[in-house]
Amino acid sequence: MQHSTMQHSTMQHSTMQHSTTHRTTHRTTHRTKAALAALATAVVALALTGCSTGSSAGTTSSEGSAISAERCKENQDAGKITYLSGYQYQSSASILEYIAADELGYFKDLCLDVTLKPGSGDTAQNTKLLASGQATVSAVAEQDLIQARANGIDITGISSYSNAGLDVLMTNKDITKLPQLDGQVVGHKGYVPASVRAMMEKAGVEWDSLTLVKEGYDPSVLPRKQNGLEALTGFVSNEPNLLKAAGDDVTVWQPVDYDIPSSIGAMAVNPAFAKAHPTAVEDVLRAALHAYDFCSASEAKTKQCVGYAAKLSGATYDTAQNTKIWTTETKVIADNPTPDQPLGGIDPENVTKLVDMLHQFDIVKSSVTADDAKSWFTNEYIDAITKDGETVWPAP
Repeated sequence: MQHSTMQHSTMQHSTMQHSTTHRTTHRTTHRTKAALAALATAVVALALTGCSTGSSAGTTSSEGSAISAERCKENQDAGKITYLSGYQYQSSASILEYIAADELGYFKDLCLDVTLKPGSGDTAQNTKLLASGQATVSAVAEQDLIQARANGIDITGISSYSNAGLDVLMTNKDITKLPQLDGQVVGHKGYVPASVRAMMEKAGVEWDSLTLVKEGYDPSVLPRKQNGLEALTGFVSNEPNLLKAAGDDVTVWQPVDYDIPSSIGAMAVNPAFAKAHPTAVEDVLRAALHAYDFCSASEAKTKQCVGYAAKLSGATYDTAQNTKIWTTETKVIADNPTPDQPLGGIDPENVTKLVDMLHQFDIVKSSVTADDAKSWFTNEYIDAITKDGETVWPAP
């Protein structure tokens, strides 16, 4: 993300049957940053002053019904909490479950006053809004948080769903090994994501032999081989689904298959708020994870949750594509659970690998150490709401 969320996912899975199996291996689950043109900073500023959702709209839950009176008071004292999405109200992990938590009344059940705001896809902007306190919690990929902190932007990582990522490389079926791309034309959205480049180089691609070209947001340029295009970067939950719907069959190369670090559904918080109101941070995550389980429990419940996002977004919302976004991302998460962590737990070793990759491509200064980076993340909030690998609901 600084690089936009859409560029460094994070984002951010289980199949529709995930609810039971998924809970035993890793309670499964943003953000797929649909590759659309990034909105201007002014749009984000506007989003933070208006266009929010109402709290628990249309629900019948009663305030404090899932929490003790003492803890309820602590959460009420936290005041207004602003959640800023990674990209609009797309049905990605780290977005849809927060929308659902609001609509289903889970925030209200925990005495939380949460307002949802749609982000523009510009992760750098999200990190600045978080650090300034204009946003309280937001989806920020682990890699993007490291970059932000390296640049003096003070935010804290509080959860992640997987060490896999959403950035992928797509090729036509005639490419069966990545080194076949040597000397070929590779398209991207502005630059090749670090995880994709790391995958290609690890697979033996001669990087300097490639012709890199910036493409628009129409993935059909790949099957058409426009201007000699042989490969195209994208997001696992977006372009491959769009191409499949159009009847085009491509091969999707995922960095996680090459042990390249990334993240999906990672969240960050304003540190001052977290220090002052730890129970509120815990319970925002608790409500979101509870909603994640709900939205992934069945095809009907996924449809219900995507419907909430569609209601916020308006008539042009593509519910079919957004349903595929959610099911694809939650499956990636289910297939790649964070080692030795419950859903939401951050893997410190992944942070170390990310720092190494960022050093490899000179994205952060060599003076930034793995120990530095690991101190910018914490599992204290996830640990506080988890027992035996499950999110505790209701709250104490």
